[in-house]
Amino acid sequence: MDKSLSLADRLRESIEEDIATGELPPGAPLDEAELTQRFGVSRTPVREALMQLASAGMVDIRHRRGAAVAQLGPQRLIEMFEVMAELEAMCGRHAARRMPAEALAALEAAHLACEAARNAGDADAYYHLNETFHHQIYAGSHSGFLCEQATTLHRRLRPYRRLQLRVKGRLQASYSEHQAVVDAIQAGDGERAAQALRRHVMVQGERFADLMAALAQLQTTTAEA
Repeated sequence: MDKSLSLADRLRESIEEDIATGELPPGAPLDEAELTQRFGVSRTPVREALMQLASAGMVDIRHRRGAAVAQLGPQRLIEMFEVMAELEAMCGRHAARRMPAEALAALEAAHLACEAARNAGDADAYYHLNETFHHQIYAGSHSGFLCEQATTLHRRLRPYRRLQLRVKGRLQASYSEHQAVVDAIQAGDGERAAQALRRHVMVQGERFADLMAALAQLQTTTAEA
């Protein structure tokens, strides 16, 4: 955490990271007393942090029932993935034209790291390496504003993107889709890179049904804990 931030801001960052990584899954309760004990602080900065997260749409504050990690409805989730797909397509289109040789080498290295995690069947390791892969493309767009927007929405969708990787066969499919992206960017083909990333990010049909099933299973496990 950045020590230059206020205590409430630092708490917000810690809780946000737990939400983004799935440590606090959608629907998980956020008990003020437990948070004050965990962080060794008073309730005031905890409440401020929760209010900040509620403003960002990551936490729901329910009257008389306390706070909980926000759960996105199916339609909202589809809409967010649709926008994410277009942002990534734009990043890929620009990256294919603008990535210098050293950035291409870093993208290829990230892709090879994903391959090792795929071969090991390690979904959690792949998830973290997958983030590096995508962020290489965002940076490779050489558009600061586009990179910021893609990064922000990517972070908001992190719990759901992580869940997808636990669906049977998704690691192999994701890696194959990455290969198509890398090939297009290496070839300098912006349109092909855009199409490959759009297909990679979009969740439709069976992929969306699988995501909803994984989310329902996770929420059931959380409720039973």
